[in-house]
Amino acid sequence: MTKASNTRHMILENAFDLIYKKGYQNTSIDQIIATVKVTKGAFYYHFKTKNEMGIAVIKEIIKPTIQNTFNLKLQKALKPIEEIYLIMRSLLLENPILKFEYGCPLGNLTQEMTPWNSEFTSALNEVTLDWQITIENTLKKEIKNGTISSDVEPKQVAYFILSSYWGIRSLSKVSNDNACYYHYLKELKTYLNNLK
Repeated sequence: MTKASNTRHMILENAFDLIYKKGYQNTSIDQIIATVKVTKGAFYYHFKTKNEMGIAVIKEIIKPTIQNTFNLKLQKALKPIEEIYLIMRSLLLENPILKFEYGCPLGNLTQEMTPWNSEFTSALNEVTLDWQITIENTLKKEIKNGTISSDVEPKQVAYFILSSYWGIRSLSKVSNDNACYYHYLKELKTYLNNLK
């Protein structure tokens, strides 16, 4: 990695962290610059505007993270239904970056930015669709293999998995407690087992 690309990546990682904790609109360029300890010139060398940086956070930080922590694992799984549960459990209880008090980074940005910015809407939709389609394609494959019921509707299941994950993250954020995760995971396991 060159010095310039390393600086860009550091800006994006630190911006992600601030945005995750404070929200996009409550995070200023000055706060990002102070955290990364770069000049304004260095920031503007990489990003013309804050929104350009925000889109880069989605495309270069959030999207690859979801691909690595969920999509690729699910695509390689020998037992996909069990893997969905294990991945969700890991995201909720074991991921060192995701904190219950801050909710879901993707869900937060979706709630905060999609009503106001079409570029954010497009970038967030791309990430969400990729996640959704990975689940759908995995379930279609399992139906074809006969490991889950042919009555299963892959799109419906994908919607349920994504929305329930975002929902439980929001509940823990508003209650400032992750106890709800354990109840959610118990019910998720039951739901997934009933797909067989």
